[in-house]
Amino acid sequence: MKPIMKKALFWSPRILCLLFTAFISLFALDVFDHSQGFWQTALALMMHLIPTAILLLLLAICWRWEWIGAVVFPSLGLFYIVMAWGRFHWSTYAFIAGPLFLLGLLFFANWRVSEGPEVASRSREGQSSER
Repeated sequence: MKPIMKKALFWSPRILCLLFTAFISLFALDVFDHSQGFWQTALALMMHLIPTAILLLLLAICWRWEWIGAVVFPSLGLFYIVMAWGRFHWSTYAFIAGPLFLLGLLFFANWRVSEGPEVASRSREGQSSER
């Protein structure tokens, strides 16, 4: 694979995850619509930003171990669909779960490309030493 494609495949899931996290964070802004006190608003904002913190923590882990992102992001997308099924229009599921499935696919592709030659060379070395 060309180096530019490897670089694009490395950065695309990470940037998409940051963009998706920013998108999810926008939903926390609805706490400012209510006329509550400062501390109640601050507490509500912190509660609404828990998914953002989870996604950022997950991205920090997946930055090093892509296979975790390949498993966890689609699992989160499936979890969202199962938990929210029937409550929203289909487009809501597409906008929330769709990027999670895409992230899982991109992390999987990056993991396979980054681990591919190393795994292949290890398997060839094991075969040649057995002979």
